[in-house]
Amino acid sequence: MAKAVFQKHQRVFVRPVGTWAMVEQVKPQWVKDVEEPVKVFYDCGLGRDFSAAELAAEETADADVQPGQWRLMRVKNKWQTADECIHHPHPGTYPVVVTDERDWGGWRVPGAEYDRDPNRIEAQARLVANAPRLLALAEALVRLAGDDPGAGDELLSLARRAKDTVRAVKNTPQSDT
Repeated sequence: MAKAVFQKHQRVFVRPVGTWAMVEQVKPQWVKDVEEPVKVFYDCGLGRDFSAAELAAEETADADVQPGQWRLMRVKNKWQTADECIHHPHPGTYPVVVTDERDWGGWRVPGAEYDRDPNRIEAQARLVANAPRLLALAEALVRLAGDDPGAGDELLSLARRAKDTVRAVKNTPQSDT
């Protein structure tokens, strides 16, 4: 019996051809009096059908994959000189949390909001930059409490809170529409 490995409109690497393509059609082969297909082939628009062994899925960021190393960068303030914002913790700059390897993408705050309470924004930036490490720590705490049958009530309580936090981070919120 065979199950479909890929879905329609999924991007796959076609090994025999050496190129990326979209699965245009999933083609199961049925046999009379059998509840499941015997084989499943995939039409990728390349002139013939391919088996699952000839295709490879595109790697995507799953919920189980940890985000990369996020880091805090300081960016020059375009609107104020260092003399105009001497009350800031780092005059003339503001924090940006970079979540990409190429120093772009991530978290930043509008200048007016930073100017209103720079110490709070600096603390938020440090928290956001360390979020992947804190998530890994919470997951380790949940694993530790689950592996230890003699875990105390205090550890189990912390593990439950950590598990709820991990679930809240990894679950995609449902839309209200």
